[in-house]
Amino acid sequence: MGRLALVTGAGRGIGRAIAHRLAAEGARLALVARSAHEIAETARQVRADGGQAVAVPADLADHRQLGQLPTRVRDECGEVDILVNNAGVVWPLGPSAAVDPAEWAAAIRVNLTAAATLTFALLPAMLERKWGRVVNVSSGVAARPGFMVGGNAYTTAKAGLEAHTLNLAAELADTGVTVNVFRPGAVDTSMPAWIRGHDPAEIGAALHDYFVQTHARGALLTPEASARSMVARLAGQATGQLWDVADPL
Repeated sequence: MGRLALVTGAGRGIGRAIAHRLAAEGARLALVARSAHEIAETARQVRADGGQAVAVPADLADHRQLGQLPTRVRDECGEVDILVNNAGVVWPLGPSAAVDPAEWAAAIRVNLTAAATLTFALLPAMLERKWGRVVNVSSGVAARPGFMVGGNAYTTAKAGLEAHTLNLAAELADTGVTVNVFRPGAVDTSMPAWIRGHDPAEIGAALHDYFVQTHARGALLTPEASARSMVARLAGQATGQLWDVADPL
């Protein structure tokens, strides 16, 4: 592949698995996450396997750090060819009337605004080269907004992320830059584990029970299986699509 891929939320879970898969396909990596030690470990693992990776710590909820990120990546790694907006938070959880509006807005910044901001900053160079790949990692909850009661910020952000993706793809048709959504499925990461660890009375019994039962049934995918599904679709020219891990390749 030989392209430079920027992966956000690359310190663990799906993001780390995507990073490893892209490296296996020959991509160079710029790894972004708030947790410096986690992306440093991802970069170390990639390099140990013979790949190229640079850790670029940044808090995507911080407007200043987000604004500086594209320049930092260019200076350290070069121009980005592939952008995977994977970073996301599931908080705040619980009855919407009890949620702190500031926390709700902060979750929207991480899950939606940061992805759009980073994409817009990197687009000019992609358009100039007439080649680029943007993938926004969403969730099946965007197709069923009423399902995740108690997770209004997360659901709202993912639905908005998908609308943003499809609108931008239409705008960029025939430019060589593709923009797609990836729904990774129910994956065994720290996010569902965090939900399972909460008091049902705090976040809602139905939401808590769903995540507990899904885990108990062994119905969760591995991050590696989800990542393989996404990366396998990158080489094509398809744009404006909703890639679901359950769909055949």
